[in-house]
Amino acid sequence: MDKPEPHTPILVFDSGVGGLTVLAQLRKLLPQAPVIYAADMAGLPYGAKSEAEVAARVAGLLGRMAERYQPRLICLACNTASTIALGMVREVLETPIVGTVPAIKPAAALTKSGTFGLLGTEATMRQAYVDELEREFAKGKVLLRHGANGLVPLAEAKLRGEPVSVDAVAHEAKGLVLQQGGEAIDTVVLACTHFPLLAEELRAAFGEDVTLLDGSEGIARRIVALTQGQRFERSRSDFAVTTGDLADFRKLAAAFAAQKITRLESF
Repeated sequence: MDKPEPHTPILVFDSGVGGLTVLAQLRKLLPQAPVIYAADMAGLPYGAKSEAEVAARVAGLLGRMAERYQPRLICLACNTASTIALGMVREVLETPIVGTVPAIKPAAALTKSGTFGLLGTEATMRQAYVDELEREFAKGKVLLRHGANGLVPLAEAKLRGEPVSVDAVAHEAKGLVLQQGGEAIDTVVLACTHFPLLAEELRAAFGEDVTLLDGSEGIARRIVALTQGQRFERSRSDFAVTTGDLADFRKLAAAFAAQKITRLESF
């Protein structure tokens, strides 16, 4: 396979702006890589949708985006979309695709109490893919899961500069520790790319003795591995696109500017 032209972008796709946590890690490792960020704000939230809805939406959108932008690689920076649609999208697109995997393997190795938690959307929590990760990497450990769809709008609100209280975050996350055995949790996997945006509030909610883990750094390293030997060069400034209302999207301008994206457009 021919190497892509240096200006060929990496496409980072998420249901909203949670993927900015992945982009931040990618910028550290590949600062020169041209990037297009795609936010399916019209489809948010994915966590409350059926598997069929998410699969059809993600496959359709990525097909159109791959055709329009011709990316060298697509990063599906959304746990819900990855656990549901990654296999399908890989079948229909020739573009290399990196998905987002809940960090169950490192968390199982890290926990000292033997009990750790998985915090994500309700859709992610019920996927067979998560069951497989638990079987493979958490033998002899206790994994407790909790679907906290309400953390997604709180993370988006925080990026807009709106006040988000620790109490509001704790209310959405408390179902994890209130389960039987939940008091033994010493490690929590943030299985939604939105959730690290609330790391400060989640640390306050769970307490300093609980370690928070997310997969953003591992995803960035995987992108580096798959693009090894390729050249990167920007011929135009990076930009972000939304499937939703552009005026509303522009309220997130400061969050995108922090990741060196100053152009926001409609898809």
